[in-house]
Amino acid sequence: MTNRLPLSAFIIARNEADRISRPIRSVIDWVDEVIVIDSGSTDDTIAVAEKLGARIVHKDWQGYGPQKRCGEDQCRNDWLLNLDADEEVTEDLATEIRAKFSDNSYRDADGWRIMIRDMYAHETEPAPWAYGYNQIRLYDRRKGRFSDSSVHDTVRPVDGATIANLSGIMAHRSIRSLDFQVGKYNRYSGMQVEDMRTRGRKLPRSRLLTEFPVSFFKAYFVRKYRKYGWWGFILSMNYAHARFLRVAKAYEAELLAGKQR
Repeated sequence: MTNRLPLSAFIIARNEADRISRPIRSVIDWVDEVIVIDSGSTDDTIAVAEKLGARIVHKDWQGYGPQKRCGEDQCRNDWLLNLDADEEVTEDLATEIRAKFSDNSYRDADGWRIMIRDMYAHETEPAPWAYGYNQIRLYDRRKGRFSDSSVHDTVRPVDGATIANLSGIMAHRSIRSLDFQVGKYNRYSGMQVEDMRTRGRKLPRSRLLTEFPVSFFKAYFVRKYRKYGWWGFILSMNYAHARFLRVAKAYEAELLAGKQR
């Protein structure tokens, strides 16, 4: 194609054969290149990605931030679009990005925030009330890079960089199943505790009492999970348990550290 944008898209992945096609297909026809940073997939992730036209780069897993910084370094363009393996650019967002590159208005900012909205396996598109969060995903790497944090994968703009918002959204299919969600929460809570201890952060023990009910309220009412009916109740319970698990693991780590002294 001759109408590809001077834009590199990159995705970090491991064992995402069942999901990697969606993010690649959502951008492959209009960006200059798609790069997948694979950290050792044992399924067909690499074969699927290569068949769709992506370039594969292997990097042993070192954490979310380092993996994404590797992706940034592999791109041949300075303007980058980051997607996760469980995300995809919607048609409206793709149209908006192409329009901005067509009239050069993408240069009105050094980075662009994109709303990323949750979408579940039984849905065909994110619900209007779906929980979402804004992140810088379209940006000039000369004006911002992903942080080095192993847990927090966030673009950190340089001082003076201008950041604006796009109106289109990314669809976020973070949950394959409830079994997958529980495993993911368990792994991620352990990573969070390790990160907190590295930074010397301690959580008050009183949060063992308050974390679950407060988090359930946040999910069910603030994030509007209640609008999903019984499915929303299940999501709220799982979210609350995940938050409680983080506090519990932090307390456990304190006990073990005290025993070793």
